[in-house]
Amino acid sequence: MPTPLGESLFNVHSGPIEESSSGLPLHNIHHANLDQTTQGTELAELSPKHTPSVDDSARDDYRAKRNNSTSSVLATAESVEKEPLITSQSDSDSESDLSQMGRNSQSSNAHSQDRASSIRSGSQNGHANGSMNKNLEMRRKNAVLDSPTQAANLMSRETFSLDNEPPQTPIHPSDAGFFDLPPQDRRSFLLLVLLYFLQGIPMGLAGGSVPFLLKKNLSYGQIGVFSLASYPYSLKLLWSPIVDAVWSPKIGRRKSWILPIQFFSGFGMIYMGGRAAKMMLAAAAEDGSGVWAFTWWWFFLVFLCATQDIAVDGWALTLLSPPNLSYASTAQTVGLTAGHFLSYTVFLAFNSPDFANKWFRQTPSDIGVMTLGGYLTFWGWVYVIVTLGLAFLKREDKTNSRDGIMEVYKSMLGILKLRNIQTIIIIHLIAKIGFQANDAVTNLKLLDKGFSQEDLALTVLIDFPFEISLGYIAGRWSTTYPPIHVWCWGFIGRLIAAVVAQATVMIFPEGGVTSWYLLTVIASHIFSTFTSTVMFVAISAFHARIADPVIGGTYMTLLAT
Repeated sequence: MPTPLGESLFNVHSGPIEESSSGLPLHNIHHANLDQTTQGTELAELSPKHTPSVDDSARDDYRAKRNNSTSSVLATAESVEKEPLITSQSDSDSESDLSQMGRNSQSSNAHSQDRASSIRSGSQNGHANGSMNKNLEMRRKNAVLDSPTQAANLMSRETFSLDNEPPQTPIHPSDAGFFDLPPQDRRSFLLLVLLYFLQGIPMGLAGGSVPFLLKKNLSYGQIGVFSLASYPYSLKLLWSPIVDAVWSPKIGRRKSWILPIQFFSGFGMIYMGGRAAKMMLAAAAEDGSGVWAFTWWWFFLVFLCATQDIAVDGWALTLLSPPNLSYASTAQTVGLTAGHFLSYTVFLAFNSPDFANKWFRQTPSDIGVMTLGGYLTFWGWVYVIVTLGLAFLKREDKTNSRDGIMEVYKSMLGILKLRNIQTIIIIHLIAKIGFQANDAVTNLKLLDKGFSQEDLALTVLIDFPFEISLGYIAGRWSTTYPPIHVWCWGFIGRLIAAVVAQATVMIFPEGGVTSWYLLTVIASHIFSTFTSTVMFVAISAFHARIADPVIGGTYMTLLAT
C-alpha cells in the first residue's frame, strides 16, 4: 500500500531546489511561486511515517486521526491540482503496519491510492516527478490557471512572491543545426524568416531610402519632420498588451492581428505606389506643408509594421519547440536584415540613374531601373499574396488562455518590478557606451579622410552575406551555450572591434586608398558587424527563453525596448 499522499509530497519537496543558472527569472507571473517546503512540512505533520504499536482503544484513536489526515491531504491536493504533479513512493514498512488497521480505513486508503495512481500518471504527460533532480517546471508552454478564484487564492498566500528565484526550468536547449531540426520547427523557422523579412521592406524604405531621396529637395528641418514616421517602432510597448489580450479564438491569438495588419499594409503600399511621385513632389513644396501629409502616410505604414512585430514576436514563442527557441532570434536577424538591406542598399543602387546607365543600359536615361512607386506596388502585392497563403495554409494552435487588457498591463508592471528585470534594464542602458561612438562616427570619419562613397558602398555590399551567415552561426552558439554568455563574448568582441576601427581610421594612407587599405576596412567592418550580430541574436534568444508565451508579445516587446 502506498504511503500517504502528504508524505510523498514532503519527500520530494524537502530537497534543495537549484537556482536558475541564467541568473534572471524564468517568470510566468500567472503561475504561483509557492513555498513547497512549507506545504510539504504541513502535510508531513498530518501523516506519520510509522504506525505505533497500540492496543484496541489506541488503535481506534489512531484510525480516527488517520481518516482526518487523509481527508486533509485530499483537500490540499485538490487545491493544488493545477500545479506540477509529482510521483508518490511506496513504503513496505508502512504497508505492513497499516494492514492491521481493519476494514474501516480501507475506503479512505483506496481513495488515497487512486489519487496517488492518478498523480503517477501525470509524469507521463510531461509533469515534473521525483526523478527530475527536484527541478519543478514553473514555466510551461501554454500553462494556465483555469479558475480565476484559484489564481487569486494562490497569489494571496503569504509565501507568494515575484522576486524569489524559481526552480530551474528543466528544458535543455538543443545544439542541432537547421537541417537537424524537426520538420515542424524547420517550417516554423522559414515562416518566421518570411514574416520578419516583410517587416524589413517598409522599414528599410522609411528609415533609409526615402530620407535619402528627399534630402536633395528638402531642408534638414523637413527631413527631421519625416523622421517622426519611424517613431511607432520605439513606442510599440504602449499598445502591445492590447495585441496580447484582444483576439478571436476562431482565427488564433496571433493570426487575428497578423492577417488584417498585412492586408492593410499591402493595400496601403499599393495605394502609395500609385501616388509616390506626386507625394514626393508635394513633400518638396516650398511652404513645407506637403511633408506632413507624406509623413503621416509613412507613420501609418510603420505603425502597422510595429504592431505586426509584436504579434510575430509572441507567435515565435509557441511556433518553435522550447529547446529550439533561440532560432526565433536567428529568424529575426536574417529576415529583418535581408528586408532592410533590400529596401535600402539594393533599392538605392537600382534607383540610381548612374548605376543603371553603367551596368544595364546602352542609352543613358535620367531614371533608374527601379522607381519608388513600382517598388512599393510590387511588394504590396507580395504582402497580399503571402497573407492569403498564411490564412489558408497555416493553422495556429488553439488556446483557451485569455487575459483582459488591464490584466496584461498589470502583468507588464509586475515584470518591471522584478529585481532581475530591473538589473538587465540597467545593463542595456549602459552597455553601448563603449562602442556607440564607433558605430555612429567611423564611416563619417573615413569619408572625411578621403574614403569614397563607392568604396563604402562596396564594403556594405560585401558585408551583407557575412551578416546573414554569421547571424545563423550566432544562433547555433545560442543553442549550444547559455545565450547570456554568448552575449558577453560578443560584448567583449565589440569593444575590441571599436579599437580596431579607431586604428583603421588612424592609419589612413596619405596617398589615398590602396588595395590593402580597402581590404583592411572591409575586414574591420565585417568584424564589427559580426560582434554586433552576435550580441543581438544572443540577447534575443535569451529574451525568448525567459518570456511568458501567454503575454509573449508584451514580454518580448518590453525586453527589446
